[in-house]
Amino acid sequence: MYTNEYIKQIFAPEENTIVTADIEPVVSIDHNNRLAEGIKTLQRALGITQMVAMNEGTQIKQYKVTKVNTPEQVAEGEVIPLTKITRKLVNTFNLVLKKYRKQTTAEAIQATTRTHAVSETDAKLMGEVRKEIKSTFFATINAGTGTATAGSNLQEALANLWGALQVYFEDQDVTPVFFIHPLDAAAYLGSAAITTQTAFGISYVENFLGLGNAFITPAVTQGAPVATVTQNLNGAYIPAGGEVAQTFGLTFDATGLVGTTHYLEQSTASVDTLIMSGVIFYAEDANGIFKGSIA
Repeated sequence: MYTNEYIKQIFAPEENTIVTADIEPVVSIDHNNRLAEGIKTLQRALGITQMVAMNEGTQIKQYKVTKVNTPEQVAEGEVIPLTKITRKLVNTFNLVLKKYRKQTTAEAIQATTRTHAVSETDAKLMGEVRKEIKSTFFATINAGTGTATAGSNLQEALANLWGALQVYFEDQDVTPVFFIHPLDAAAYLGSAAITTQTAFGISYVENFLGLGNAFITPAVTQGAPVATVTQNLNGAYIPAGGEVAQTFGLTFDATGLVGTTHYLEQSTASVDTLIMSGVIFYAEDANGIFKGSIA
């Protein structure tokens, strides 16, 4: 009767054989770091100082505060009329753990090499994660209720937005941030030279026109730039560590913003990529988001 130890020795891989354990953790760490660093780059560009860890299912709410009336002043000793203020819910976002999975077959690896079949398609999957995070964020930006005076060109429109922000956030130390449609930016770039950077797949210009960081994105309407302040922007996430990471063997960095893993699916002769993320960026006060226009 052969012992289990003897069987392991007989069927053990030859010395120096490259096995899954030698490759997969490194691949997972690389992809995880790229995703996490991209999120942190966007966080820094938006001016969000801290990402807040929250539980699965947490409701994040966006409000609009409105002054309903403007009572007249009264004489000495008379009853002072009430000023009515309403605070109404604009949007509710549920913070949920989102899961993404991709499967690469042995045939695909054989036909195009591992780099093309697994790594390059993983990059595409990471793009879907970025797309989801950006989509939720711009839903809160486009829900803004403030308006600014129109400008004859992009520069005037942004200047008017800057002015509207200064009035709304009077006596507060705030930093404006702008969102511009690519075609509006292109029209301006025809007569000006600027240097763009990229954060999480979004191009942006630092201190654009001396007003604040400007993000160039098709998520806002052409001819209608949007502005708010970094103090109105927040970030939250479901930590990718803990029991979920232990159960599914997820790789995650110190921040715990995202978890990834690669594993062999023997029954289908394929390599699976699994990504879990619960990151959200949002604007809290809809009144503090102003929409401009280029006449």
